[in-house]
Amino acid sequence: MAMLTVRNLPDDVHRALRVRAAQHGRSTEAEVREILTMSVKPEERIRMGEALMALGRQIGLTDEDVEVFEQIEDKAPADPVEV
Repeated sequence: MAMLTVRNLPDDVHRALRVRAAQHGRSTEAEVREILTMSVKPEERIRMGEALMALGRQIGLTDEDVEVFEQIEDKAPADPVEV
């Protein structure tokens, strides 16, 4: 796992983190991990697979349509891009 050091954290912010951690029954370090996790990966975030499924339903895509796509899909490996 990665390690993160936060420098120049104001005393009042550190104190607020300690209080918040105590309210949640966690260490300050565990509280900071939870805050960071919820900030960058909130539970209500849009998940790509779910968004694509919803779009397919919205436009009326059926299982039969998907089967047709799978049958006509080009199975040959792609050629590398030349630069």
